[in-house]
Amino acid sequence: MSARPLTDTRIVLRSLQARPLSTWITIGMVATSVGLLLVLLGMRSSARDAFDRGSGNTHLLVSSDPSPLVAVLNGIFYANAPANPIPWAKYQQIRGSFPWLWAIPTQQGDSYRGYPTMATSTEFLTKFEPVAGQPWKLREGRLFERPFEIVLGAAAAKGSGLRLGQEVFLTHGSGGSREGGDDHAGHVHTEYPFKVVGVLEPSGSAHDRALFIDLESSWILHAFDRREREGQHGKVGAADLTDADRLITGILLRLPTRPGSDASAAMQQQFDALRRDTSIVVAQPAQQIQRLFAIVSNVDGLFIGMAVVVLVSSALSTMLALYNSMAARARQVAVLRVLGASQGRIFGMVVTESLLIGFAGAAAGVVLALVGGIAASAWLRASIGLVVDPALDPRDTVIVLGGAVALSALAGLLPAWRAYHLPVAESLRPAA
Repeated sequence: MSARPLTDTRIVLRSLQARPLSTWITIGMVATSVGLLLVLLGMRSSARDAFDRGSGNTHLLVSSDPSPLVAVLNGIFYANAPANPIPWAKYQQIRGSFPWLWAIPTQQGDSYRGYPTMATSTEFLTKFEPVAGQPWKLREGRLFERPFEIVLGAAAAKGSGLRLGQEVFLTHGSGGSREGGDDHAGHVHTEYPFKVVGVLEPSGSAHDRALFIDLESSWILHAFDRREREGQHGKVGAADLTDADRLITGILLRLPTRPGSDASAAMQQQFDALRRDTSIVVAQPAQQIQRLFAIVSNVDGLFIGMAVVVLVSSALSTMLALYNSMAARARQVAVLRVLGASQGRIFGMVVTESLLIGFAGAAAGVVLALVGGIAASAWLRASIGLVVDPALDPRDTVIVLGGAVALSALAGLLPAWRAYHLPVAESLRPAA
């Protein structure tokens, strides 16, 4: 049986197989640069969409944080618990200053096993929409109806392992509770157990990480701590609360709008009116998210630029690997010339070899990008509750893959030129 003829493709593949270490390292560099660039491009657009979730149908956020951006990051994305409280009288004043569609008070500061607690009114779970047009939905149980009942966000329920009917003790601050075994935990409110009465469906926002209780429960917890510091001992009830105990950390406001519209003609007027009060900070969440991305855009561009440099570097590595291999393959090229291969055919085989490295690296880069995107998305969801779509943008993917293959083709031109001009007689001369 006659041997199969050596086609140009088989010659190129055998040439790559003859240098496995160099070939795989070069393919790996191309794959890494392609994967890195695709992940950065994909995360840039997906992260913006993720930050648009969470503020939901809120028009304004009132806080006592140092700046509007900090207020949004703390009050909506649970970056930190707001440090400065707002008196209940201030909330009542703001609520009565305009016929708001709703004005929802919130208080943060406690936690359970690192998951933040949001003390609020039932309106937070019935009127506020964590994602505009997508109201809260219960997966099981019901909403809290009385003090010391707790409703779990989807991520908090999954991460903590809590179930309906269980009792939990909240921790003052963001430290882990005693159940979590954290030696650095804050004070645990063991005097007042909370009963889990409901679990929410995932909303795809940072609120999924939170646990929701009513305001009176939170006020009682902190009134108990205050009385302990004052030397007064014993249980505290609603009747024992003073004005100093009735504190909140934020107010979510929505103005009346026309049916089918999210905008309000009174937005700017009310925004300006609230800003005149120097004791509070007023933020438009959508505006602050735009500001956040404007701040990080330069850093974002720097990372993408670095990824492009890595991609170019991988092309240079391909060129050097092929160029240096020409010295060792001079005799092989000369034999092909003697057997009838033209200079143009040799040139094409070397460029094809470079292209195959580019194709293989680009394909592996897509796989790395998908895996990296899924890992990054899972980390963001677990750490800060952001739901980032790990899918790759088709347009960006085509551009990056096309660029990687084109750079690989360009990288093969210099080695191909060297092979093209290789002296046949000198290459076939026996070694001394």
